[in-house]
Amino acid sequence: MNGNNQTVISQFLLLGLPISPEHQHLFYVLFLAMYLTTVLGNLIIIILTLLDSHLHTPMYLFLSNLSFSDLCFSSVTMPKLLQNMESQEPSITYSDCLTQMYFWMAFADTESFLLVVMACDHYVAICFPLHYTSIMSPKLCACLLVPLWMLTTFHAMIHTLLMARLSFCKNNVILHFFCDILALLKLACSDTYINELMVFIMTSLIAIIPFLLIVMSYARIIFSILKVPSIQGIHKVFSTCGSHLSVVCLFYGTIIGLYFCPSTNNSIVKKTTMAMMYTVVTPMLNPFIYSLRNRDIKKALIRVFCNKKIFL
Repeated sequence: MNGNNQTVISQFLLLGLPISPEHQHLFYVLFLAMYLTTVLGNLIIIILTLLDSHLHTPMYLFLSNLSFSDLCFSSVTMPKLLQNMESQEPSITYSDCLTQMYFWMAFADTESFLLVVMACDHYVAICFPLHYTSIMSPKLCACLLVPLWMLTTFHAMIHTLLMARLSFCKNNVILHFFCDILALLKLACSDTYINELMVFIMTSLIAIIPFLLIVMSYARIIFSILKVPSIQGIHKVFSTCGSHLSVVCLFYGTIIGLYFCPSTNNSIVKKTTMAMMYTVVTPMLNPFIYSLRNRDIKKALIRVFCNKKIFL
């Protein structure tokens, strides 16, 4: 479509949540409960890590960053989703759509890199316990986290600027519950080759490679534990690694399936469900998988609720 026939799009309609009217209220309550659980669980981790000096360690520094990322990641999409479910016209303005896409990509990238850093931290803690303190020094932690946050914001900005240069014509219906980059590219009436190429390359760098690094880290952990067999130790490690890897596979598996191996046969329901897994379910599960089952976190909770002095 040439420039004379282009229509300026001022807003999009988010119609990617195919829920029948009779089930609308039920799903609204379900999504609201999941979002509140995500907010509460991650806030508990952040607050406890800030208040309790016992948790001022590299492990909990990374966990608090993950909780902050999860909290923001979920908050980018869920409030708008809940608002649209109560609205007769589930719309979002063009500028808000690009803003949502930017923050969604930034926090998704952050989550991916933090999972890799945490896997490496677990590897050092289990395989090199005597050298853990010297290896995971405050300087190294800062060198891991500061570039991580800078890189993710830069990457999200690149995709947002590339999206802003595209033209959008008559069709303004996004078949998704948020401003997903692939869903937006389908609506563009200008050339999207560079955008699609960047999505393919960056998905490889930010999803596939980190996923393989995490699997390798946990494989090394398992092999090192098996060298010194202990029924109790093996059970504990496999239980912990199993739960961690299940969440990792849920997060990376759905992202890789949607963005690296897209299928034209995938229905809207299937794509929406897969997107829900990493945008809603994973941020809700992470506090319980990584932290709230942890003995140190439980002790910190007891100290706080029992009004004991926690600064030692």
